[in-house]
Amino acid sequence: MRRVLIWAPLGLFALVFALVASGLLAPADRAVKSAMVGKPVPQFTLPSLVPGKPAVSSAGFADGKVRLVNVFASWCVPCIAEAPQLMALKQQGVEIIGVATADKPEDMANFLRNAGDPFAAIGDDRIRKVQFALGSAGVPESFVIDGKGRITKQHIGYIGPQDMPEILAALAAAR
Repeated sequence: MRRVLIWAPLGLFALVFALVASGLLAPADRAVKSAMVGKPVPQFTLPSLVPGKPAVSSAGFADGKVRLVNVFASWCVPCIAEAPQLMALKQQGVEIIGVATADKPEDMANFLRNAGDPFAAIGDDRIRKVQFALGSAGVPESFVIDGKGRITKQHIGYIGPQDMPEILAALAAAR
């Protein structure tokens, strides 16, 4: 009996260590998924943030064209990292609509000049009302919108080169 009691603290330590190690090796997915996937885009109208670009309105999303809506900001470092992938999508014929959150026109102009401009339109969502209505928790996030105006896919975080096949497949499936 005493031998068991002597080894009990070591066994308890090993059990706690195994639990902590398993949590570090396979952490839980803590991403907040949008409840809007599979539902129509919420009704909104945003003024244009950039002179010469059209305003953004949900009314135009049910016209039969598949689009990628990108929620982003000029102050967002991962948004700069995803810019080459968005440019590649634009070159492949994907229409990308930007929803700029908490941004200023002059900052956006600098961002587009430095990172490139893949956007057909950029809406000014300064108070993040549309971002939150889409179910977006942060920037960048992207949503595939089918031709009927329904959200078919949400991509949380920046679109990296490794994400391109998944995004292209989602766009093709939404056609």
